[in-house]
Amino acid sequence: MNRVLLIALSGLPLFAVGCGLARAEQQFMPRKPNGLALTPPMGWNSWNKYRCDINETTVRQQADAMVSSGMKAAGYRYVVVDDCWQGQRDAAGNIESDPVRFPSGIKALAEYVHAQGLKFGIYSDAGDKTCENKPGSRGHEFQEALQYAAWGVDYLRYDWCNSESLEVRAAYATMSDALRATGRPILYSICEWGTHQPWEPTPQVIL
Repeated sequence: MNRVLLIALSGLPLFAVGCGLARAEQQFMPRKPNGLALTPPMGWNSWNKYRCDINETTVRQQADAMVSSGMKAAGYRYVVVDDCWQGQRDAAGNIESDPVRFPSGIKALAEYVHAQGLKFGIYSDAGDKTCENKPGSRGHEFQEALQYAAWGVDYLRYDWCNSESLEVRAAYATMSDALRATGRPILYSICEWGTHQPWEPTPQVIL
């Protein structure tokens, strides 16, 4: 799976569909633009350098470096924590951050990034597990989106590991609807690997 250091995928909310998984033949209605990603979002992503060896101290240092190096002034605004930030779900099913890697919690980390004049991004996956076998968002999409909004997340990179039984449009549409329902502008960046030709729009889909 290819991952990029500079965030260049313009992550638009792609499809309209109700909550839950949909059949492949379901009709997908065009969505109204939400005003996000009018230009390619640029910034820093933790994966290529750190992979799972990531923690809140490193993310804070990277945010500081984005400012001091002049990258923020040049238009690089997103600080995105990729896979391996997750801990477990609580008794209510809410995802929690890893208590060792992120002891202050994701909300505090997002607030620090925002204080630098930057935007904060996070990672999840459409399947039951992420690519590193952390808890995925399948079946928790609306719950997950509300949690991200409460934390102050500005960007979601949404992967496609462990998704063999899912219909791609329905899976990504469900999270799209969930993000929109929060009322918070969260840029939606899908990582579908190109296996379902996402560059080929149809009358039912706006890319």
